[in-house]
Amino acid sequence: MPDRHITSGSLFEREIGYSRAVVADGWVFVAGTTGYDYATMTMPARIEDQCANALSTIGAALAEAGASLDDVVRVRYILPDPADWPACWPATREAFATARPAATMMVAGLQEPEMKIEIEVTARLPG
Repeated sequence: MPDRHITSGSLFEREIGYSRAVVADGWVFVAGTTGYDYATMTMPARIEDQCANALSTIGAALAEAGASLDDVVRVRYILPDPADWPACWPATREAFATARPAATMMVAGLQEPEMKIEIEVTARLPG
């Protein structure tokens, strides 16, 4: 049984039936997160901005759980177009400079055509 559910307030969470993150047994599982600005429900056109937004949303969920990007042990990147991936490297390199998590990049279609990246992470609570 999960210890806690965390929401970002995304309409998708409520409509689809999932949590942004679940804390269970010392782990934080953050759902696949896209580049929406959840305050305005807008999606930037550039993949770099989408990647930065996704990492920011993930960072906020981790903080609410008591962790940070430095505690991430696993990350999955999902992109419809693999040619977009190198443009994300500066943001991912900065976000995970300390954690250096195990990582996978997969190519797959995403829920909406404007989505260029989805990021999912697993973190271990510190202590």
